[in-house]
Amino acid sequence: MKKIMVAFDSMHFSEGALQFVLGLHQLAPVTVSGVFLPHIDFSDFWSYTASSAAGPVLVPPINQPAIPVESKVSRFEAFCLAHHIPHKVSKHLYDYTLAEIKQETRYCDLLVIGSEAFYSNTGELINEQLQDILRHAECPVILVPENFEFPGTNILMYDGSASSVFAIKQFSYLFPEFTGGKTLIVYVDKDPEAEMPDKQQIRDLACRHYDQCGYFTLKADNSNELAGWIGEQKGSIMVSGAFGRSSLSQLFKRSFAYKVIMEHRMPVFIAHK
Repeated sequence: MKKIMVAFDSMHFSEGALQFVLGLHQLAPVTVSGVFLPHIDFSDFWSYTASSAAGPVLVPPINQPAIPVESKVSRFEAFCLAHHIPHKVSKHLYDYTLAEIKQETRYCDLLVIGSEAFYSNTGELINEQLQDILRHAECPVILVPENFEFPGTNILMYDGSASSVFAIKQFSYLFPEFTGGKTLIVYVDKDPEAEMPDKQQIRDLACRHYDQCGYFTLKADNSNELAGWIGEQKGSIMVSGAFGRSSLSQLFKRSFAYKVIMEHRMPVFIAHK
């Protein structure tokens, strides 16, 4: 039984995150830990605006009231009880910090966060605080939009790096329930003559873990082209090793991540060493 943490900030209650957990639970039983952060708004973590070429700019928070922690806890518990999902709620409701979230992930199989909270403010890059969570979480993370089609296809972003291969393996270990579905190994390069790196090796690995593998080299000059192609892949989940030096690093630029997660309603699985 997988142990999943779902984190909620002070301004948002993500039904999408819970619906994704429910989908997982229907495939294989899970237990869920709810963490509620009364003093943190994930959407305030954007530190760059489109016009801030000179450097980081503090983005003022949207003037909206926080959702009372007790209300979110009640909704979380009611959802889990209604769907027979074993669950617990953090007792540190008023003093949880981001550092403590990172520590808690050490003892979880997966962290799930509603992604739309990240994009509530206008921004270009995720700032250092949120990057720190994603970079140092000691379990994989899934960002889930509020509206999505539960995935039946896996899009495995691959660039030959250790990070991308690690994510591909971790996804199969954590979600064997997904490995029987259609799987695309995608390499992105703007060079029309480029070939997938270590193609035979990645084939040998992927076919051991995924039943229906396809391999695709996408010629894309910019993140919009990549996001456009991904948007055509309905009912999918993207798998990525974060913070690579190649096109995968584009995942954390708003121009790409916003299109993938928000416009195309696609969950994103992130795992790194």
